[in-house]
Amino acid sequence: MRKIFILAIAALSFSACRNANNSTTETTGNDTSNVSKIALADAPVIVFERDIFDFGKIKQGEIVQHDFKLKNTGKSPLIISNATATCGCTVPEVPKEPILPGKEGVIKVVFNSEGKEGMQDKVVTVTSNANPTITTVHLVGEVLAKK
Repeated sequence: MRKIFILAIAALSFSACRNANNSTTETTGNDTSNVSKIALADAPVIVFERDIFDFGKIKQGEIVQHDFKLKNTGKSPLIISNATATCGCTVPEVPKEPILPGKEGVIKVVFNSEGKEGMQDKVVTVTSNANPTITTVHLVGEVLAKK
C-alpha cells in the first residue's frame, strides 16, 4: 500500500511539473502572438511627463484627482488598451482615441481616500501597444485619520 501511495505522489509530481512546463510554453506562445506586428524601431513609445504624483497629506475621505500627461515619442499611433489600479479606491480613465506620433494625451486617475489611513502608494498599470507594453504610474501621499 505504501509503495502505491509513493508512486501516486511521484506520478502527480511529474504530472504537475509537466503541466507547469506546458503552461509556461503556452503563455510564452500567447505573449508572442499578442506582440504588435509593428517593427520595434517603428513602435510607439509612451513617455510620461511625471510617472509619480505626490498628493502630500490629505484628510481621510478626500478625493484626489491627477492627470498623468503622456507623449507618444514613437513612429506609429499609440493605443492604450487598458489601465488598472492596485485597488478599487483608485480609478484610471484612459484616452479612447489613438495618440499619434509626437502628440500628447492624458490618463486621468481618481483616488478616493475613504477608509484609508497612513502612507499610500497607488499603482496604475498601463497596457498599450508601446514598447514596452506595460508601464506604471504612481499616486503617493499620506492620508490623515479623521478627528
